[in-house]
Amino acid sequence: MKKTTKAFTLIELLIVIALLGALAVGLLAALDPFEQLKKGTDTGIRNTVSEVQGAMIRYYAIKGYMPWSTAATPAGSGSVSGVLTTMSNYLTDAIVAGELKSDFFTLASGQLASINMIGTEESLTVCFQPKSKSFRTDNNTKYNSVGVEAGSSCPNATASTCYWCVK
Repeated sequence: MKKTTKAFTLIELLIVIALLGALAVGLLAALDPFEQLKKGTDTGIRNTVSEVQGAMIRYYAIKGYMPWSTAATPAGSGSVSGVLTTMSNYLTDAIVAGELKSDFFTLASGQLASINMIGTEESLTVCFQPKSKSFRTDNNTKYNSVGVEAGSSCPNATASTCYWCVK
């Protein structure tokens, strides 16, 4: 009597493994993990931008002047422009006033060098330059580094001079 066993042949197993490999490569190409990391970083920076802008507006509402001005300074005479790492004293004023969390510097330390703040007594703009494609093509990515609309060149997936701003 002949004994038969049912099993896969080596060729069949190799074909299945090759198909699974091709699907895995296609999935990685579709997801683009590096783009996902950039998008996550941009989302964190965008939240910090919104938090800083909101804190400065609330500070103004409570004190009647921006942190870079003083109560004795006439309205319209104070202004600031630069990267947040150079403005720690203004952020500290907002922390002392209770408008930013006490551990703000710990939580946002890696992001502050990427954020620009441009402010006067009458206006405040906080911006960052996005790295991910989805943020670079966002409708709010239409400003230059000082918060002025850059025109028709933004939003553009290849423009490296476009910033995402909150005014």
